Amino acid sequence: MQFAKYLSVTIASTIKFAAGPLSGAALGLTWIETALCTMLGMMISVILVTFAGAALQALVSRFRSAPTKRFTKRTRMAVRIWKRFGMTGIAFLTPLLLTPIGGTVLALSFGVNRGRVLLYMLLSAIPWAVVQTLFFYLIPGLKGVAG
Repeated sequence: MQFAKYLSVTIASTIKFAAGPLSGAALGLTWIETALCTMLGMMISVILVTFAGAALQALVSRFRSAPTKRFTKRTRMAVRIWKRFGMTGIAFLTPLLLTPIGGTVLALSFGVNRGRVLLYMLLSAIPWAVVQTLFFYLIPGLKGVAG
């Protein structure tokens, strides 16, 4: 049953980074188990999007009825982050504001090479997994709610 808990935290982190620490605390995992699974979940998303991104983009565009808007509030914010902070800023903000998928897509859309995306996202995932996990574990009554 422990494997199912690890898998749940990992899968939760592939979609939204903060879901990993939250679910790990609720499932009664130790903070280190939760942090590792959270980091692993983010990196699975980053790897999948990095290496299968072009195929996924082609698939999505086949089913999209209208072309996407080029200049939206979100794209303007992304350009501001990129111009000001580059890949470091995107990687830093991915676990906080962006999703692992969104941050990776954003980095790749600015032409960052795959190896650099993987390295920066890993260097961001490690400390943020620890910080966010410890934050959720310090909330009284949360740890072990579902366990």
